[in-house]
Amino acid sequence: MKSLRTLHFHDVVYKDSESVRNLFCSCPNLEHLVLHRVYSHGVELNFVIEAPSLKTLSLYGKSYGQKDDEYVINAPSLKYLSIEWLQSCDFFLIENASELVEADVRNVSAVANETILGSLSSAKRLYLDLSPLQITNPTGFIFYRLLYLEMCTHKMEWWNLLTAMLDSSPKLQVLKLIDHSSHRPSLIYDKKKRDEGEWNRPEYVPECLLSHLETFVWTRHDWIREEEKEVARYILSNARQLKKATFYIDPIESRKHFELAKRRKMLDELPAVVRASGSCDLVIELE
Repeated sequence: MKSLRTLHFHDVVYKDSESVRNLFCSCPNLEHLVLHRVYSHGVELNFVIEAPSLKTLSLYGKSYGQKDDEYVINAPSLKYLSIEWLQSCDFFLIENASELVEADVRNVSAVANETILGSLSSAKRLYLDLSPLQITNPTGFIFYRLLYLEMCTHKMEWWNLLTAMLDSSPKLQVLKLIDHSSHRPSLIYDKKKRDEGEWNRPEYVPECLLSHLETFVWTRHDWIREEEKEVARYILSNARQLKKATFYIDPIESRKHFELAKRRKMLDELPAVVRASGSCDLVIELE
């Protein structure tokens, strides 16, 4: 298997942890790996993936009432990483990802949230759909190469993960926030409630806002929760190098008078925010 460069596993039942390790060790030239697991067999495994030539890795694992496996990945050539649905992973570590360009991480477990973030510190582009309630110390990592950050905003207290990422990403140039709640009802937190956490803004204005952020995009921003208004105001009023801020909004039917009233309020309040950058263009467009 030394010549093998691409490998896809879909719901494969493995004998034990040693067989997994031996499998990957027998593929020294492997460049692309897809590992898709739907757990139903009750076997916990330690996935040790040692792949010196691996460039792309996609992990998907969904369990049904059982613990996931442990993952240790040593892939010094890794450039693109996708992780989804590691729901109760006991341990996750990427030992060497200094060449990482892009990572997409969605719906991972309480343990994996924090350890995965620490493994991604060299990435240039990040796509995050995580629960900040499950991350105890995200500010311990510095994303020193991160230029592009895309975050989902449909989970409770997402704004506190944003604070941590702004504090930890000194060179960030592009920030994109996406609210999936109107299109994925099962993931909605009730934006009308006042007891679902407050935004803890950065203690000091992050370096990325002072010196580097040029593009800010917020998709499906509805201007409902005060915390979300504060986030928008804070970025606009502190991003000194911002060139363009775009807010994409959903269309509203004419018969929905209450929604239209809220929309008019947004259209009045948002342009009135004093912007730190005198050259920033504020754009509000229909999705």
